[in-house]
Amino acid sequence: MASAPQLPLFYNGLEPLSSNTHADWRIRPQETAPFLIGQHAIPLTVEEFPLAQRNFPIVFSVGEDAIPLGLMGLNEGVNVFVDSTGAVTENIYVPAYIRRYPFMLARLRPDTEELSLCFDPASPALGAFEDGDKLFDGDQPSEATKQILGFNETFEQAGQRTQAFVRELRELELLMDGEVTIELTGAPQPFVYRGFQMVNEEKLANLRGDQLRKMSQSGMLPLIYAHLFSLSLMRDIFARQAQQNGTPQPAPVPTF
Repeated sequence: MASAPQLPLFYNGLEPLSSNTHADWRIRPQETAPFLIGQHAIPLTVEEFPLAQRNFPIVFSVGEDAIPLGLMGLNEGVNVFVDSTGAVTENIYVPAYIRRYPFMLARLRPDTEELSLCFDPASPALGAFEDGDKLFDGDQPSEATKQILGFNETFEQAGQRTQAFVRELRELELLMDGEVTIELTGAPQPFVYRGFQMVNEEKLANLRGDQLRKMSQSGMLPLIYAHLFSLSLMRDIFARQAQQNGTPQPAPVPTF
């Protein structure tokens, strides 16, 4: 979800997984995710909306290449669902973007469409450990690596469907600049959050019948409503921030 030379969110580098270089490497589970500390907006695939909307407001980033984001905080540097070690503090839906780390599929050369399984070499989850799951059996991928590859392939396919979903929203001119205002008793002024996009409910209601029918049949319409319903959680996230860190300062949700 980021183009070269930028690295995607969380990643410090990318190295292709190789049976030559990493023949003796293993992967072991991590109890914490320090890379989540202070990360307030996590990319989502559209298929995650029904589960994600139970815990997070779902918004869209600004710009032409908008992507869905689950907000784990309203202010940059704030994640209300992880502690100071990066441990998730409660039973919430964990987005696939988080679960795929430290792996991802990437093009090793700009002149090819072929994707290779890569990993972040800064991750402590992989190495020449005595314990953990083997990444290779001889020169062949282990069962653990096959499962990792399968998950990443599924994630890439979901990402393509998400791009198509957002593209259709844009073609129907349903996306608009979002704004959420939260008023506190005794506060001198309301807290206003901007810098994101959301679906325009008025335009949605005024679509032609055949357009709405097509969206309903394709499964697009329920996903839009999952997004719209999730926005009510903005106030819950605000309250969590106030409880954990004191009343947050009004600031825009950064663009991605």
